[in-house]
Amino acid sequence: MGGVTIGGMDAKTFDWQRFLTRWSDEWAASRAESIDPDPASTGADDDARLGYPPATEADITALEQRLGRELPPSYREFLKVSDGWRYAGRFVWQVHGTAGAHWHEDGFGLGADFDAFWAEEGNPPEVRAQVGLWSRALQVDAESDAVFVLLDPEDVSADGEWAVRTWAGWRAEEPDRYPSFAHFMVAMHQEFHRFRISDEGATAFTDETTRTQDAAVDRARTAALRGRPAEAAELLDEAARYGRPGASDMLHQLNRLGQGRARGAQQPLPDHPRYVTELLPLYAAEVTRGGSGRVDHLADPEIFPDSAKTSGEILRAIREGSHRYRPGGAFGAAVDEAWEAARWGDDTEAWRILREALPRWEPLDRDHLAPVGLLADPVLGPVLTPERCAELLATPRGGERGPAPEPAAPGAPAGLSWPARAVAPGRQPFRTFRMVLVEGAAPDELPALLGGPGQAPLSPPLHGWDLRRHHHPGKSSFSSDEDPVLLRVGRAGEGWSFGFDGDPLSGFRADRFVSPALPASRDGRRAIVVWCDQRGDVPVFHLSLAEDGAERFAFTVRGPAVEDRRGDVPDGLAPERLGFGAPGPAGHVPAVLRALDALAELHGIGLPDAALTRGRLHSFEATPWIRPPRPDEPHATLTFIRHR
Repeated sequence: MGGVTIGGMDAKTFDWQRFLTRWSDEWAASRAESIDPDPASTGADDDARLGYPPATEADITALEQRLGRELPPSYREFLKVSDGWRYAGRFVWQVHGTAGAHWHEDGFGLGADFDAFWAEEGNPPEVRAQVGLWSRALQVDAESDAVFVLLDPEDVSADGEWAVRTWAGWRAEEPDRYPSFAHFMVAMHQEFHRFRISDEGATAFTDETTRTQDAAVDRARTAALRGRPAEAAELLDEAARYGRPGASDMLHQLNRLGQGRARGAQQPLPDHPRYVTELLPLYAAEVTRGGSGRVDHLADPEIFPDSAKTSGEILRAIREGSHRYRPGGAFGAAVDEAWEAARWGDDTEAWRILREALPRWEPLDRDHLAPVGLLADPVLGPVLTPERCAELLATPRGGERGPAPEPAAPGAPAGLSWPARAVAPGRQPFRTFRMVLVEGAAPDELPALLGGPGQAPLSPPLHGWDLRRHHHPGKSSFSSDEDPVLLRVGRAGEGWSFGFDGDPLSGFRADRFVSPALPASRDGRRAIVVWCDQRGDVPVFHLSLAEDGAERFAFTVRGPAVEDRRGDVPDGLAPERLGFGAPGPAGHVPAVLRALDALAELHGIGLPDAALTRGRLHSFEATPWIRPPRPDEPHATLTFIRHR
């Protein structure tokens, strides 16, 4: 057990006498009537202590001879202090000493079913290692609420400790595992304290353990606000196991920011100071994204008459994606400014604003450690990458001082080619996409340049997968006459804006293509159009640039052939220099990547990959880029019938 601690004590020199005496004293001082033992039935002394006289070396040796092997060290040391134990936690009422410990006989016939399940192919090694547990384990539970406490002689650590596995049929779960008997007993001491809180209330008792753990919570709070989250998390993890007030709440905040998804959504209480800005939005967002839990009851006026209306508004905004994180104060002003940057895809600028404002962040109550409500904001949440969350937690805040962390290393510039390549493991490139980039126009000006008569305003920020449902609700048919162009918009660089369609329903048709670059470039602007279509057997790539309403150059490559080339194409973008002409998609894709990289470098432009792949952006429906067919041109209409 060397190198680790158990219950705050060095595992190598775990003090059983001190630990068991403390536990027994605490139990004796806080006995509740429901768990008060009957000394007559247990054989305990009249002082109602939990332990027993120590086992002699002869007692321990006799047990080892009866079992045919040496006992694991921590169980052996336990017996030297107390030959058995009563009320190990809530559900184990008696732990065997030397007289009663025995090999488990699987009296309920559980072994066959468990072994068949554990032995299934594909199970990880730690699961398959449990095969045979029911026939080989040392049973030390004497009386319990149908809970088995088994020491596994085949699961042995380097220092000779046997792992302990506990299983209760009424839990319908896999056995819990503890590295040693000492770890098991400390966990049961923690369980005893947690249930004391539920039985008596968090402030109904104080003892050496509660004072020690509450002091640890105070140190953790200070450490977290000074930018030392690992130190804080270690302290809070143990305090939470003892059920100390505030520990789980603070640990959840650190875990949520530090690991993305904490161990289960933490249901909020409506009377909490952080309820409106932090707790309910974060909980609702986690549940809405597929987490466990329920939220509708929080908006029920019969259950929560004082907060139901506010809760209902927050839940509605979370479901619609319109929720805004508004913490108020100086940090709140920075959040508003960052939101303005993020809604146009500029997550780098949004994070710069937030990072600089973090030292001015103030907690809403004593247990508030960080602005976790940012994660529930549908626009700002995607800005908080794991690296940025780590930087947030390492930044002193809330009135505390400490060294500022090194800024997270900026990622490589996104550029323009990333949609055509796999930018991250497991992420597929866009098979087809089209975009227009406009110099001299803000993103919110694009609808006026590219939209039709009576153009609707920009949508609220939306995920890419929500575009069709928002702009074409209930639409069930599509005609080849149509070219629905749904553009998500944002900033593409200094002075540039983009409109991006990552899922065109229409394929590129050179004979019917109507370039949006011409109207977008009027009044002295420049506009670039890119259309990349790799869905069919013959890939297509189109690039064109217009300035002041006139086309300057354009070319279209279909497969290996340049089928159309107009104007003065810059040398760096010439199809032959880019490598177009190689047969098949394997040669086409590298040329597309080179074309997009050259275009980005030439004009200093790029697309925000985080905003377009996992974030939310404003959008609008532009005029078609494919003209309707003439009467002599064939077309087709597809209609999708919904079955109820």
